[in-house]
Amino acid sequence: MNGRIALFLHQPSCSVQSGNGIINALSDHYTFKIFTRHQVEDDFFDNVDCICVPGGIGDADTYDRLMINHQETIRNFVAKGGKYLGICMGAYWTGQYYFNFLKDIDCVQYIKRPGALARRPHAKNLTVQWQGSKTKMFFYDGCAIVGDLSRSNIYATYTNGDAMAVIHKNIGMIGCHPEAEPHWYQEYSWLRSKYQNNKNFLLNFVNDLVL
Repeated sequence: MNGRIALFLHQPSCSVQSGNGIINALSDHYTFKIFTRHQVEDDFFDNVDCICVPGGIGDADTYDRLMINHQETIRNFVAKGGKYLGICMGAYWTGQYYFNFLKDIDCVQYIKRPGALARRPHAKNLTVQWQGSKTKMFFYDGCAIVGDLSRSNIYATYTNGDAMAVIHKNIGMIGCHPEAEPHWYQEYSWLRSKYQNNKNFLLNFVNDLVL
């Protein structure tokens, strides 16, 4: 095992579906502790290497409600060097209106960016470039990572050049869903038979972030 991850779940804002995908992608190498919006013990995060917030559906009001018991604890964890991984919704939450981890970097809606392949937020199979490899990846109103990325490691980009997956110091952000599983695609008639397994991309990303 490479480490322990504290995974936040609250259906649908930080979804069980995304959380299960993350666990299935990483469980051969990482152990998991699950936490929800409810209070945890004072030492809950003492033995974890990374806090992970998965994808889902939410806004600023959702964040305020779900993180009322954890916001300062997670900020302190990160300030002391603990790692944070955000995928889709979890990546948005690194931004200035949420945890505010990054001064000169923000996560914004990809669909509103110049040259975006998609202009509507519903599920798609988007072309991305991940460390020199072209792949298709599940997308559901995910973020583009913008700002001063000169001191960041950019792992993946959208076709318009915007960053899609970035590690900045001890913060990892991913706009699409490399943890997606085949059954996600079966829910949408236009995506059936288009599944691509991108879980190794996620594993390598988390290894670099945590280790």
